[in-house]
Amino acid sequence: MREYYPLLLGGGIIGLISIVLIVAYASIKDKKQAIGFDRHMKDGEIIRRLLAYAKPYVWHFVLVGVIVIAGIAYDIISPIIIGNITKLINTDFALAKLFRLVAVYAGILIVSMVCTYAQAIILQRIGQKIISGMREDLFTHIESLSHEQMNSIPVGKLVTRVTNDTNAISLMFTSLLVNLVKNVFIIVGVFAAMLALNVELTLMVLCFVPFIVLFTVIFRKFARRAYRKVKDRTTDINTYLSENLSGIKITQIFNREDEKLRDFSEKSRGLGKAKREQILVFGIFRPLVYMLYISSVLALFYLGGKGHLDGASFLGRAIEASTIVSFYMYINKFFNPIQNLAEQFNWLQSAFASAEKVFTIMDIEPALKDAEDAIELENVRGEIEFRDVWFSYIPGEWVLKGVSFRVDPGETVAFVGPTGSGKTTILSLICRNYEFQKGEILIDGIDIRKIKAASLRKHFGQMLQDVFLFSGTIRSNILLDMDGVSDEEVMEACRYVNADHFIDRLENGLDEIVRERGNNFSAGQRQLLSFARTIIHKPEVMILDEATANIDTETEVLIQDSLEKMMNIGTMLIVAHRLSTIQHADNIIVLSKGEIVEQGTHQELLNLHGKYHALYMLQFEKEKQRLGE
Repeated sequence: MREYYPLLLGGGIIGLISIVLIVAYASIKDKKQAIGFDRHMKDGEIIRRLLAYAKPYVWHFVLVGVIVIAGIAYDIISPIIIGNITKLINTDFALAKLFRLVAVYAGILIVSMVCTYAQAIILQRIGQKIISGMREDLFTHIESLSHEQMNSIPVGKLVTRVTNDTNAISLMFTSLLVNLVKNVFIIVGVFAAMLALNVELTLMVLCFVPFIVLFTVIFRKFARRAYRKVKDRTTDINTYLSENLSGIKITQIFNREDEKLRDFSEKSRGLGKAKREQILVFGIFRPLVYMLYISSVLALFYLGGKGHLDGASFLGRAIEASTIVSFYMYINKFFNPIQNLAEQFNWLQSAFASAEKVFTIMDIEPALKDAEDAIELENVRGEIEFRDVWFSYIPGEWVLKGVSFRVDPGETVAFVGPTGSGKTTILSLICRNYEFQKGEILIDGIDIRKIKAASLRKHFGQMLQDVFLFSGTIRSNILLDMDGVSDEEVMEACRYVNADHFIDRLENGLDEIVRERGNNFSAGQRQLLSFARTIIHKPEVMILDEATANIDTETEVLIQDSLEKMMNIGTMLIVAHRLSTIQHADNIIVLSKGEIVEQGTHQELLNLHGKYHALYMLQFEKEKQRLGE
């Protein structure tokens, strides 16, 4: 019995470590909800939705499965070959037999390498196609969300979903699933080979399996917890960066760089701490599994050495040197897949967590949906009518209260009033950027809710105060990927709105580079480009929201000239604070607290001596003082 004391000592140490881990496992059992450990979507549901993307490539995965089975032959057969070589050297050595065994070993190794290469290439191609399809679906779905929904989701979070989370899912298709299956096959194959080689030693190895399972279960909990924290902290940083890099000018204007750096450093430290926790979990788990591996090898050598030196047997069976060599290799091939399985399972759970976040975005129902009987709007005359329209961004807080008015085809109608009176809201509702709660909005006598949103917006040209230009060139920003338009047509549109005044002075003309958000152009130049962009798309109804706000006098003259030209194209709706820009409008609607208080021509409203007259006189006095200075 004393000869087994070393084995019992090793078992006692492993048992003590197991007790410590079980206590640690139990100590965090009640903290699941606090750390966001549980997911809301079941694994089965996630798998079903992911398989829908993989379904078109099912035969590719079948081929990969065949390749995997062929590739693991090396892991199963190579220890037997090495054991036979050991036996050959120790007994009846023959060079020809050695060459045959080496040739077989080399052949199996080459087949395994070719299979591994083919598997990697096929999976990478399939995985990238699957993820490309998922990214496109996600991007398309995000585009379908309403303005209200987009305002409620941080841009950084959406960027993380489209990039980081889809990359995690890509890893699942390109390696995780196949390697999980491969490792299962290797474990089963190696176990069968060990049983065939020596049942007694196989039982000895199996004594370590319960501890591997225990360590794996405990590791899974800590690893998933660490993964969740890393993902959450990464999303926080992406969201923070997206917002603060977009608003960096405000940070610089108010000299708040140090405060923003402190905030960013705090979030970076949070991510660093989460990463360290993740490393710590793996730093403990891997050595523990390696300890079990070394313990099983030491037990093998101890028992095998005693049998070889003393002529002793283990459980009644003698152990040969070739068996020890083969088992040594098998133990390594048995423990490595088990360790990989534990880590890959957690990576798989991480991929599932990313998939859930992606599907959560995809499951957001667009607030604006086309009715089942919605029609395509082929032509628009430009007749617009509001009938007792009520609207609120926040339930119960009405921004528009029973607004009713009519715009005849080809008319220019202006909306004026103090900030928050509902001017911009009216323009947004006409294009169905938001859904109104009560009343009707008609285009050419048709309720806009019975028209497909894309078809409706196609006939509108919106020119906003905050002009957004994309990175690219002037041409690409005017055309927005519109096909079949020549450079001459583009320049004709630019000349029509006076944008040619500054484009002709640029070194590259229409090919001039536009930096992010058009930061290398002035506000007036960006506005003129937005006019050209609108004209080139030939809308029947044009919407102009505060186009002359914050524009220098010289550019304002160009914009005023452009406005007068565009008024002759079709129906035009204008929101303006500068009343001098709307004096020639066919109808001016004055709003206050979400209601229409006055409407008429410029002269008619002045004669009323009401709100419009007060606004006009106030601006007149300010302009008079400015010129006097």
